[in-house]
Amino acid sequence: MSTTLLRDLRDCALMSLSALAAQCAERMQTGARLLMLFGRPDSAAGNTALCVTAVFQAAPGTPEPLSVLRAQATPGEHYPSLTARFPAAQSLERELWEQTGLLPDGHPWLKPIRFEGARQQQMDEYPFFNVRGQEVHEVGVGPIHASVIEPGHFRFMCLGEQVQHLEIQLGYQHRGVEALLLRRPALALTPVIESVCGDSAIAYAWGHCAAVEALCGVQASMETELLRGVALELERIAMHVATLNGLATDIAFLQGGGTYGRLRTAIINLTQRLCGNRFGRGWLRPGRTRGLDAAQRADLLQTLSAFAPDFAGINALLCSSLSVAARFKGTGMVSAKTAQELGLVGLVARASGVAMDTRSQLPTRLYSARPLELLTESGGDCWARMLLRMREVEASLQWLLAVGGDSALDLSGNFSEPALALTALSPKHLCISIVEGTRGPVLQVLETSEQGQLLHYKLQDPSLPNWFGLAMALRDNAISDFPICNKSFDLSYCGNDL
Repeated sequence: MSTTLLRDLRDCALMSLSALAAQCAERMQTGARLLMLFGRPDSAAGNTALCVTAVFQAAPGTPEPLSVLRAQATPGEHYPSLTARFPAAQSLERELWEQTGLLPDGHPWLKPIRFEGARQQQMDEYPFFNVRGQEVHEVGVGPIHASVIEPGHFRFMCLGEQVQHLEIQLGYQHRGVEALLLRRPALALTPVIESVCGDSAIAYAWGHCAAVEALCGVQASMETELLRGVALELERIAMHVATLNGLATDIAFLQGGGTYGRLRTAIINLTQRLCGNRFGRGWLRPGRTRGLDAAQRADLLQTLSAFAPDFAGINALLCSSLSVAARFKGTGMVSAKTAQELGLVGLVARASGVAMDTRSQLPTRLYSARPLELLTESGGDCWARMLLRMREVEASLQWLLAVGGDSALDLSGNFSEPALALTALSPKHLCISIVEGTRGPVLQVLETSEQGQLLHYKLQDPSLPNWFGLAMALRDNAISDFPICNKSFDLSYCGNDL
C-alpha cells in the first residue's frame, strides 16, 4: 500500500519559524531526510499569517519513520537557511520563498523554481550564473525544443566543447495545479491527479486514493492493494522501457530503438486492455480498484511471458556493444557523495549507490508481504542508470508474474469495496502519502479544515530535487553528451511546473 502518515493537527503544536529551522537542522544532522518544506496562508491566525510544514523521513532504525514539524510565520520573515549546511534543502527553500516570501538568510542560490504569481512575467530577468574566462562561451537551448518534450531552458557555460556549468531554467507552464485541487471535493479529484504527470498517473492516483481513504478512516483490502501494485509495476516497466528506447535512439543504436519501442507499446496496450486507458487512467479510485477477470489475468501473464525473452535479448545486445559502452560509461557521473548531499531520489540516487526505495524502506502491507529487492548500481554514470532501469524492469516483471500466476490470490475485483464508507474527511487532520513511482517517491499532503473540507493540497514530484543533479552530471562532459545525460535522468518538466 501507499505509505501514509495521518496526524491530528489539534495535537501538533505550532512553533516559531526560527525554532522550526533549528529543529530541521538538528534532525538533518542526525541523518533524517527533509522530504518536504512548504507553506500556506493561515487565515485562522490572521490575514497575513502563514503556516509552514516540514516533513521528515527518519534515519533507518528509527521507530517513527515519518514525522512532521509545523510553524507559524509572517510574509517577509527571515530564518537561517538550511542550504549552506545541507544542500539537499536548496530547492525546498527556494520553493518556500517563491510561494510565501519567507527569506532563508544565507541561501547561496535563491532563484525562482517555477515563476509563480507575480513572477510569471519576470522570466527574462532570471539571474543566470556566469562563468568568467576569455574563451568561455554560452550555449542556450530551449525553451522550445524540436521534439514533443515540454518547455525548459538549458544554458551551457562551456570552455571549448567541455561544459563547465549547466543551469536549468524551468517554470514555463503555469498550470496552477495545487490551487485547482481545492476547487472540487476530494472524492472527485482523481481524474485531475492522474493528469499532474501523465507518465506517472498510477503513482499519483494511488497516493491520492490512500490519503483520502486514511482521512475517511477506512483501509482498502489487501486484494485492492495487490491490484494497485499490479498497475504501478506495469507503469514502471512501461516508462523504464520508454527511457531505454530514448537512450538507444539518442546514440543511433537502431536495434535498441526499434525493439524497446515495440516492447513498450506491448505493455501500454496491455494496460489499456486491463483498464481502458494506456496510461492507467481510471484504474484506481478511492475505495476501489478495477479488477481483472480470468481472460484479463491470462492476457497479463501471456503478454509478460512473451515480453521477457525479447527484453532480455535486446538488453544483452545493448550491454555487449562497444559503441554503447563508449558513449555511456564514464559519462554524466554523479558520485554517491554528491547524490546524498543534493538529496537526489529514486533511480537516479540508486544508480549512484545510494540505497533508497520506499517500497522496501517504509514497510507497507503489500510490499512487506510481496517484497521487491532494493536494487542499486555504484557507477553513477549513464551506463549505471541504463543498467538499473533494465534490472528494475526485470524485478517488476518477476513480481507481476508471481502475483498473476498465484491462483490463491483474488484479482477479480469482486471483493471491491463499494461498502467502504468514503464520506466525510476527518476535520483538522493532515495526511502524507508516499508512493515509489518510476522516478522516485511521489509525495502528497492533504490538510483539512475544522469543517472537514480540503484546506491545502501539496504535491511534490521526484523530479524537483533531481533537476539539480542533472546539472551537476554535465560538469566536465562534452556538450554533445547532454542528450544522453538528460535521457538517462528522464525527469519530468510538468512534474516540476505545477
